[in-house]
Amino acid sequence: MAHLPSELISHQQKVCRLYKRAVRCIEDWYHHTHDRRYEIALLRERFDKNKDIKDMRHAKYLLDEGEKELFSKIHPQPITFANSATGGAYNRECQIPDWVLDYWHPLEKARYPKYFARREQMKDEYIKWYFETYPEEKKKIDSH
Repeated sequence: MAHLPSELISHQQKVCRLYKRAVRCIEDWYHHTHDRRYEIALLRERFDKNKDIKDMRHAKYLLDEGEKELFSKIHPQPITFANSATGGAYNRECQIPDWVLDYWHPLEKARYPKYFARREQMKDEYIKWYFETYPEEKKKIDSH
């Protein structure tokens, strides 16, 4: 399903978003920090030069022209952040289940005695709670 905008975006927000996309575009093209910062300073000067325009028609025209210019200068292989939706590490966080800790070697467990003592206590409390909440499960286990 296509993205449907749920709120109106002000002209100021559109300009800010255009600026941020333009900065990202400059970062795609210039890999040396001093070159990149120089180009971003020139870009900021262009935006600041037009920030006090009161005529909304002219401001809208400049925004549209900026969008067209950005589209014409977009990099063919833009840099993506690793954890963003288009990045290579997106959704790679693995949730390690708790039972993995049961298979630790006793020498590994000895490093964290308080944690594993509390963990065993919590496991016992959970088992007690479970069989109090579901007594029919205890009957099934006892019958086997």
